[in-house]
Amino acid sequence: MRKLLLLLGLTAFCLCVFVAADEQPNRQADKSSLKEDGVLQLKKGNFNKALRKYKQLLVHFYAPLSGEGHRISAAFEDKLNPVPCPVPQSSASILTWLKRRSGSADDLIADLSQSEASEELTVVGFFKELNSEYVQMFYAAATDLPDINFAVTQNNDVISKYGFTHDVVLLLKKSKLIQAYKMMPETSKEMLIIFITVYQMEPATEYTGQTSTQILSSPVLNHALLFVNTSSADFKEIHSAFNSAAEAFRLKMLFVWVNVDEPRNGRLMEYFRVREFEAPLIRMVNLTDHVTYHLPSDTLDVQTIKTFCQSYLDGKAKPKMQSEPIPEGWDTQPVKELVGMTLEKVGFNPDNTVFVMFYLPYSPESHALFPLWEELAEALKEREDVVVARIDASANDIHMSMQGAYPSLCLFPALHAERVVVYNGKRKVKDLLKFLDKEMKKAKKDRVKEDEDRRKYIEAAKAEEAKQANQTKDEL
Repeated sequence: MRKLLLLLGLTAFCLCVFVAADEQPNRQADKSSLKEDGVLQLKKGNFNKALRKYKQLLVHFYAPLSGEGHRISAAFEDKLNPVPCPVPQSSASILTWLKRRSGSADDLIADLSQSEASEELTVVGFFKELNSEYVQMFYAAATDLPDINFAVTQNNDVISKYGFTHDVVLLLKKSKLIQAYKMMPETSKEMLIIFITVYQMEPATEYTGQTSTQILSSPVLNHALLFVNTSSADFKEIHSAFNSAAEAFRLKMLFVWVNVDEPRNGRLMEYFRVREFEAPLIRMVNLTDHVTYHLPSDTLDVQTIKTFCQSYLDGKAKPKMQSEPIPEGWDTQPVKELVGMTLEKVGFNPDNTVFVMFYLPYSPESHALFPLWEELAEALKEREDVVVARIDASANDIHMSMQGAYPSLCLFPALHAERVVVYNGKRKVKDLLKFLDKEMKKAKKDRVKEDEDRRKYIEAAKAEEAKQANQTKDEL
């Protein structure tokens, strides 16, 4: 999901606004590239020159017609007058990042009054020695989290207020200690960042335009998503159960709830194939493999949610397999129309060699192959041992590893159907037929070899069993 959203954001862009950080701040930039506000405007003609001139560049690539692009551009133009702002990609956070990259990341404080009173989360590090490795690790984490306030203290009286005497990192908000993290020899920057970013959010966070960046950039990749209608009578009860379950899985899973009654959440619901009337329901997903899991229960209480989450973490949960209904007459045409429910039965049939096109209905590249696939099916219509088929990969979950982009052409050889071979050759019928014959011959040879190896193994096992039996008789 994260990759999809990033690609959507980078598809069209324009060069570009950027801020330059240089070792010589007084050096004059090329006036032909400067606006009055001091932000360089890069184009094709001066981009390489800027790369050579400045050692550090912060570049904003934006789509000219994008409202979000103009908002961030305005934040760049406000760089000379920064103000504290928790919104990601604000001028304040950009400048904070530049400051922390070039020097000390935090302010040394003598008391916690300002940090405790802050409406925003403040990360306070207490260290007995300011030149320790823990402090450097703390500064490194602060550099990667420019939207969060950081501070450092070594005042024992300050930290003893919370009952600590060892090196510790505190998360404070509205005069309340949110969480504490004891620094240990095995602590790494990555562990510290995960701790801060997880406890920066609520146990169960609503998916909105403001929180989407935090959610998608979270280092916690296991996500539990509750799709729920906030206007339903049982919303408070379900949300309370979801929030309580989330407390037990902090640092292991990210709990996110989605209001299905919010039109702006339509794309997310489409991605997870959730329809409004199906709510409430819970989906589980890992952002690295995008395999979706579904809580198989209509009861959404604390214990049910906890049990499902633990089974997912233990690898015992079964993926949710999405499938279109089996179309009428799906196997009567030269090209068979497969769906999720028939793919495994047809594709992994050891009696037939099956050539399947995995396509996307909105892809011009996919539609361009339809005539070729019909021609291939026509060429093989007399072969009862060969099946030519296609399946909509966007509407049916494919529970197998797919290589490359769609459309993808995959062969399931007979006699060796558990092996899937991806075709990467020329998109012509004669080349497809050559590939088909080659793989069918290979599958037959592999099966003969496997059968021979199996026969030898069985004979050896029987011989060993007979030997053991004879030894037992001799001992008696």
